[in-house]
Amino acid sequence: MFMASICTAGYAFSMNILLIEDDIHTASFIQKGLAESGYIVDHAADGEDGLHLASTGQYDVLIVDRMLPKRDGLSVIQALRTRGLTTPVLILSALGEVDNRVEGLRAGGDDYLVKPYAFSELLARLQALSRRTQPLQEQTTLRLLDLEMDLMKRQVKRAGTIINLQPREFTLLEYLMRHTGQVVTRTMLLEKVWDYHFDPQTNVIDVHISRLRGKIDRDFAPPLLHTIRGAGYMLYDPTAA
Repeated sequence: MFMASICTAGYAFSMNILLIEDDIHTASFIQKGLAESGYIVDHAADGEDGLHLASTGQYDVLIVDRMLPKRDGLSVIQALRTRGLTTPVLILSALGEVDNRVEGLRAGGDDYLVKPYAFSELLARLQALSRRTQPLQEQTTLRLLDLEMDLMKRQVKRAGTIINLQPREFTLLEYLMRHTGQVVTRTMLLEKVWDYHFDPQTNVIDVHISRLRGKIDRDFAPPLLHTIRGAGYMLYDPTAA
């Protein structure tokens, strides 16, 4: 059985994780625990979708279940390594014999966790993998023009002026900055910032976007947070070619 998740908010805000797990209950539990701990988590329910998402190289760590539909976990890892992707991989499996673990590591996994396990151990192993890959941890500051976000200090400045953000506003801005130049839809924000997998039929996004825009744009130029009518929102430099 899993143990209750522990919160390490402040440590993991700069990490993006891809969870490849076909069991909906297990995936939901892990996603919830990691979100509570400050991680940004995407989920794939089978090996083919997992391989497609992982191939983008946008993730700091991959969590891969060994037994997956369409394409098994070890096959996914081997395909990624063949393509030259070095993203750390934590393998989850009910197969816990020495030979099973050796097979997983030889396939390209960086760590192997046997089911059942405590969530606290899963979290500790993820943190260990992130520390082991120093180049992936170097980006602790996000920037767009004179807007600067320090993920370690949890501090935002524009033109050298400190901007005080509420926790949800900070998470919202981080997500937008990680997708600078890309349209971010309302659905994406509901799922990644609020952890809603349904439309709550409220104006919560509009309210927070308005507050964030007031803080980062009102007294500065040029405006960086833009509404893309009928699509969503985008953070970008309007003066760029």
